[in-house]
Amino acid sequence: MSELEQIADIIRDNFEEVNTARDRAYQRSRQLTSICARAIRAIHREEWDAAEALIAQAQEAATTMVTDVDDYPMLYYAGYTQDALKEYVEANLTYALVRDRPGQTPEALGVEYNTWLNGLAEAATELRRRILDIIRHGHSQEVERLLDRMDEIYSLLVTFDFSDSITGGLRRRTDVVRGVLERTRGDVTQSLRQAELEQALEALEQKISRQA
Repeated sequence: MSELEQIADIIRDNFEEVNTARDRAYQRSRQLTSICARAIRAIHREEWDAAEALIAQAQEAATTMVTDVDDYPMLYYAGYTQDALKEYVEANLTYALVRDRPGQTPEALGVEYNTWLNGLAEAATELRRRILDIIRHGHSQEVERLLDRMDEIYSLLVTFDFSDSITGGLRRRTDVVRGVLERTRGDVTQSLRQAELEQALEALEQKISRQA
């Protein structure tokens, strides 16, 4: 066997290892994304025990996925790996925001800073669904709290004026948050005005009834 063939065999063996690790990481990322989606669905259904169990399951899945690619930085920073970790952040922060609890830091979740920020942006958009669910049953102080958190998150995200290569596309997600925030604020305002109108009409009807 020539020297070139020996080198080629070494490289081929390495590529086989990387390819096996890539396939495993891809499957892990899909599994993690699915768990996080189910956790967010449980949150919106107020199935708190199920949501907590799924978030714990997601933590285990995220740890396993990251451990599997420890020796392959190219796989750790691959799009599907970071996207799955972003979903993991989103599930954790959505739960914290909805339940009014402290959110976990990037270090606590074991993710990159840009991944955490992008997960935060997507968690903010999930608050719109929560707010709409609430106002279907009438306006409440909880709506105001969630809307304030959305505004707080947007105001925070716009301060990260860096290249997308650093932030992982945060600017686009920040623009999405802005649009969602504006639409939600309009929906809340309309809901509040409708509630005030209904109260005024009810008061008028009672006044007319007393005069009759």
